[in-house]
Amino acid sequence: MEVIGDRDDRPGPAGGTVVTIGAFDGVHLGHQALLARLGQRGRAAGLASAAVTFDRHPATVVRPQSAPKLLTDLDQKLELLAERGLDYVLVITFDRSRSEESAEDFVARTLVGRLRARHVVVGEDFHFGHGRQGDVALLADCGRHLGFEVEEVSLAGCPAPHPDDPVAPGPGVVSSSRVRRLVASGQVNQAARLLGRPYEMRGVVTRGDARAGPLLGFPTANVAVPPEILLPADGVYAGCYQRPGGSVHGGAISIGHRPTFHRPDAPTVVEVHLLDGFSADLYGEAARVRVLERLGDQQRFLAVEDLVAQIGRDVEAARSALRGSHWRP
Repeated sequence: MEVIGDRDDRPGPAGGTVVTIGAFDGVHLGHQALLARLGQRGRAAGLASAAVTFDRHPATVVRPQSAPKLLTDLDQKLELLAERGLDYVLVITFDRSRSEESAEDFVARTLVGRLRARHVVVGEDFHFGHGRQGDVALLADCGRHLGFEVEEVSLAGCPAPHPDDPVAPGPGVVSSSRVRRLVASGQVNQAARLLGRPYEMRGVVTRGDARAGPLLGFPTANVAVPPEILLPADGVYAGCYQRPGGSVHGGAISIGHRPTFHRPDAPTVVEVHLLDGFSADLYGEAARVRVLERLGDQQRFLAVEDLVAQIGRDVEAARSALRGSHWRP
């Protein structure tokens, strides 16, 4: 997959393309269905497949006060898009100027001028351009004048909500906002069903306050997740830790402000205790942390001995959950 920046001077595809457009935050099953249809159209027509996406979530520019936390950063999103077999991804630098671009200008400059679109595949709720004034009907009208066809893909039916999913907006609707609600409420196993994989956070291992290892006997990797990335609800989770070389290790994961030692307004920390006696210097390495199942709440203890006992129970619960998990490392 070739990644093209909208501000670099590399030419776009020489022939025509089949194109889709979106933020693709999370690259969930709904996105995957759209991209699968894109690939089918491209192969049938003998055209390259291309996706247009953004270097940041558009809401961070147009409504920063209510912009959502992200499910994936740009690098992770591009990796996930590459797995879908795309030929090209055009990354738009989304700034104030771009936010004010009309839908018609976006079509003429980007879809036709840069990507030579011959067919455009979008979801049924697709909106674009300044003030989200562009929709599927306007896109189809542009296509009639500029020489491309438009196909609208329904995201219904992929997949039905789980009975324990209280935040689903309707049967079969998969959306980034729905996945965010599930992650934010700690329902990470339900979020995994809609993502097609466990929810993953990325960050660099930093030095913590040195309590977990020497005092408690459970060494942890403190992973500094960027502030724009969504964290699951505070609690204890079973999951896994992937090192830069690709090795994956089961872990008991704590997310929260560590109430035994800190005030409720303390910063949230992601700590991973790697299971089964793992021992290595992890400081400074880029980590990938996947949360598979929520085991319970963080608790405040008056005695350190009680905390140690609870951590031991959490570690055993994590081992048990990983043994029974479809996503186990």
